[in-house]
Amino acid sequence: MYSEKVMDHFQHPRNVGEIENASGVGTVGNAKCGDIMRIYFDIDENQVIQDVKFKTFGCGAAVATSSMATEIVKGKTIYEALEVTNKAVMEALDGLPPVKVHCSLLAEEAIHAALWDYAEKNGIKIDGLSKPKSDIGEEEVEEDY
Repeated sequence: MYSEKVMDHFQHPRNVGEIENASGVGTVGNAKCGDIMRIYFDIDENQVIQDVKFKTFGCGAAVATSSMATEIVKGKTIYEALEVTNKAVMEALDGLPPVKVHCSLLAEEAIHAALWDYAEKNGIKIDGLSKPKSDIGEEEVEEDY
């Protein structure tokens, strides 16, 4: 049902944790499945993502897609990160079962939410980035999940 890459990223997730004083933090969730993803970016003065961490509350596919998404965006510019799609995350994991595709969508949305937070904190506009939508409100997310 799951590819070897999905299982590897679930059992050995990369970049787990949080970044204090992060340049951008994105939190997204899906009320239907209960998954919550939070991605932290450390972005340098050249708008390159130097470090990225995540915390995810959810199923194995949610953890795996979060892990892979962090691997994909690390070292990219904010504009390159903006181009990362849920399809790219799924392809990097050698696919997901149809009932788990929403996990890759959450990963894409979390990247966009962290970029939005970065742009807000720095008073800049990132062309092509729109305000993130989420089924959860920030006030509904526990700090330590």
